[in-house]
Amino acid sequence: MSPYILTLTLRQIASQRRTFVMLLFAAVPLLLAVVFRIAAEDGEDPLTFLGEGMEGVIVALILPLTALVFGTAALGQELEDGTAVYLLSKPIPRLRIVVEKAIAAWIATSLVLIVSVVGTGLILLIDDSEFRAIAAFAVAVTLGSLAYTTLFVCLSIMYNRALIIGLVYVFVWEAIVTNLIDNARYVSVREFTLGIAESLADVPAAVLDASLGAAASFLLLAAVAAVTTLYASYRLGSFQVGDQT
Repeated sequence: MSPYILTLTLRQIASQRRTFVMLLFAAVPLLLAVVFRIAAEDGEDPLTFLGEGMEGVIVALILPLTALVFGTAALGQELEDGTAVYLLSKPIPRLRIVVEKAIAAWIATSLVLIVSVVGTGLILLIDDSEFRAIAAFAVAVTLGSLAYTTLFVCLSIMYNRALIIGLVYVFVWEAIVTNLIDNARYVSVREFTLGIAESLADVPAAVLDASLGAAASFLLLAAVAAVTTLYASYRLGSFQVGDQT
């Protein structure tokens, strides 16, 4: 059975204006990297700047916001405008619908993030040999994208204000609460992503110092993706257009 839901969703995402906007947003770290290369004083370490930019801009902002935009649009837009009834009326397993929609959002998010990570890394480390850090962050944001997109697809099925709820999660929970409460990092996709990046990059703590190890980060990311996907398919199984609150 061909993944026509996946391909159709990818076409829809590619044709939307929001995709172009997210690409422009993802280009910000590249501009910052260019400015660093032009204005950096002697002795400033591009690898340290890379770590700060990856953690503070790409992982903390661009990754969750891109996943939020694509994740909530993949299925939520159809649920809100009522066109999802044509999809839900077909004899298609709800799990398949959720999985293909989430994969489409994941692919779109990952491509945007990889362009941002690799472009920024190459600009900063063009005269260096620390290309392992670039690959590490590329892998980490790809895995982080999976957890974020499944989470936001799930939210879009549960609520018609999923975009607002997602923004609260990103800017309140991940940006504030996890920095104030140590144990909150165990429910932070950002921390899981950074944990994988640090373990793969093998860089000094001054460049990147994550709170979680590689094994815990990977297992928690996998758990988020699995639980949110299964719960989303469960909710979609009893969903009727107009039920969202």
